[in-house]
Amino acid sequence: MTRFLANLKPSHSSSVFNHSHKIIAFPYSSQTTQPFQPKTFFKSNTKDTTLVPHLCNQKRFDEAIRILCQQNHLKEALQILHQIDKPSASVYSTLIQSCIKSRLLQQGKKVHQHIKLSGFVPGLFILNRLLEMYAKCDSLMDSQKLFDEMPERDLCSWNILISGYAKMGLLQEAKSLFDKMPERDNFSWTAMISGYVRHDRPNEALELFRMMKRSDNSKSNKFTISSALAAAAAVPCLRIGKEIHGYIMRTGLDSDEVVWSALSDMYGKCGSIEEARHIFDKMVDRDIVTWTAMIDRYFQDGRRKEGFDLFADLLRSGIRPNEFTFSGVLNACANQTSEELGKKVHGYMTRVGFDPFSFAASALVHMYSKCGNMVSAERVFKETPQPDLFSWTSLIAGYAQNGQPDEAIRYFELLVKSGTQPDHITFVGVLSACAHAGLVDKGLDYFHSIKEQYGLTHTADHYACIIDLLARSGQFDEAENIISKMSMKPDKFLWASLLGGCRIHGNLKLAQRAAEALFEIEPENPATYVTLANIYATAGMWSEVAKIRKTMDDRGVVKKPGLSWIAIKRDVHVFLVGDDSHPKSKEINEFLGKLSRRMKEEGFVPDTNFVLHDVEDEQKEQNLSYHSEKLAVAFGIISTPEGTPIKVFKNLRTCVDCHTAIKFISKITNRKIIVRDSNRFHFFEDGHCSCRDYW
Repeated sequence: MTRFLANLKPSHSSSVFNHSHKIIAFPYSSQTTQPFQPKTFFKSNTKDTTLVPHLCNQKRFDEAIRILCQQNHLKEALQILHQIDKPSASVYSTLIQSCIKSRLLQQGKKVHQHIKLSGFVPGLFILNRLLEMYAKCDSLMDSQKLFDEMPERDLCSWNILISGYAKMGLLQEAKSLFDKMPERDNFSWTAMISGYVRHDRPNEALELFRMMKRSDNSKSNKFTISSALAAAAAVPCLRIGKEIHGYIMRTGLDSDEVVWSALSDMYGKCGSIEEARHIFDKMVDRDIVTWTAMIDRYFQDGRRKEGFDLFADLLRSGIRPNEFTFSGVLNACANQTSEELGKKVHGYMTRVGFDPFSFAASALVHMYSKCGNMVSAERVFKETPQPDLFSWTSLIAGYAQNGQPDEAIRYFELLVKSGTQPDHITFVGVLSACAHAGLVDKGLDYFHSIKEQYGLTHTADHYACIIDLLARSGQFDEAENIISKMSMKPDKFLWASLLGGCRIHGNLKLAQRAAEALFEIEPENPATYVTLANIYATAGMWSEVAKIRKTMDDRGVVKKPGLSWIAIKRDVHVFLVGDDSHPKSKEINEFLGKLSRRMKEEGFVPDTNFVLHDVEDEQKEQNLSYHSEKLAVAFGIISTPEGTPIKVFKNLRTCVDCHTAIKFISKITNRKIIVRDSNRFHFFEDGHCSCRDYW
């Protein structure tokens, strides 16, 4: 029975111990009055393993129980309890405290029952311990019952029950008790204020804090102040936060690091990041939580450079980052597609060591996937002992975005076989893979399985993905059928997917319907006007193109300029369409001219369908020649040694002409060219693209 008493480890065989071991067994009887006689299952030559039996033989049960509770062997401690004729208050206190520590409700109830049957009359201290045990084990009905039965209560009794209700979100019950309290202390106020904050009722928390300040008998401490600052941050209300800051200065609480950390957090969440940094810089003992919070504030505010700079300061400080720090920095690298920096962070993590089971490992998979390095993403994934759903989903979505739909689908099937349940985000990844590969039947199977097989609800993202798949494939009747049966109103992403499919297949009627819906949802988005104008231009309907342009002018809608950039020797070079501001513009244009002639010799024909001007074809070709991604690719080629891969980023979807042109360029120059547009990665090599011309 009591493995721990022998202080032994189980053998590798099916039996728990081999026959040479001797184990103590305590008979379960409260009537035992004879000297304690242990059975001999026990290794008697080890001092540690004989201590508890020795104490029991000497009837020093209090000490034996204390030792067992310290070793978290509560079950065996309870068995000894039944050997004691008249347990003392200290024995009960030790046992109850052990139940509280390990949140063991059933064992705590056994102790309470023993108290009732033993004839022991508990005092206020033991009753409060029992009250705390029930409250911390989330058994508030038992806690309330005991509270009601208590012959007397002190401030601690009230605080325990109020805190229990507040933590469970039963704020009405907590407030009712709070209002009935004969007296209150800092703990009472803090329990209620923090309860309101924890359960998203910050305004009530702040009102209670104001009441506390008006109370003559109450004075705030660092925990109360921290809760009030958290409430101001949750609203968020900078004015109230500053009022609390003033109160802190007046009451002398400005010397506490907990308060400084809460202040910095409040300013950051209220949008005053400069003030947050000012508070951060004044702190003397900054722990890793404080550092991580400040770094994350910069990233959340879009100030990535300052976030990365502060992370570098952290590394120089000698304080070791934790998994939250790594995860935040890696996610920032992913959002900025900054693979080089992500690799350096990965290298540092490897040098100092990190938990492969932590979500920092998942963040690594996500970072490499978002940066288009699926080889590294897969390697990290395979090195993770137990990949979580986030890792699986990142890998699946990464393969989908990087033009490897077969791998995305393969990993989705492996996920299912692993026993891990996919969630709605995982399905977005696999549906996207089907959409980019034109796998209509498989995509429809996955779409229907979401509800029928996995019991999940279709989300707006699922509908957008399946409409994208059907529209790209030209199956507009099926797309309209699904839209008509939707349980929710179609969102902008669905209509944009439908409009994109109409552009591919020249479906004017449905394009107009989709565009009208988008004009209602987001009339300020230039992409809708441009796509519809492209469809009209392809059809030669120049009068309709002119109307679109006039509508844009009347509504003040400005087309977002195409922007491409490339990093060469750590310097980022940015190009706009027709850009001649770059120092090497002359060399770039000369190189593009040579390439253009060579491409035409190889059979390249410029696609002028989407040039939104009714001009001669020669002029259209010239307009296409200076698209930003072509300028960036040309600059990359002339600035790097032969054979060096080129990696270009673009803020918009790459156009059909540029996509075709870069395929030719990759073959002529014998270069691998990677273009990350607003939708996905395109890997060009030897005249082919990973998207298979389906993007």
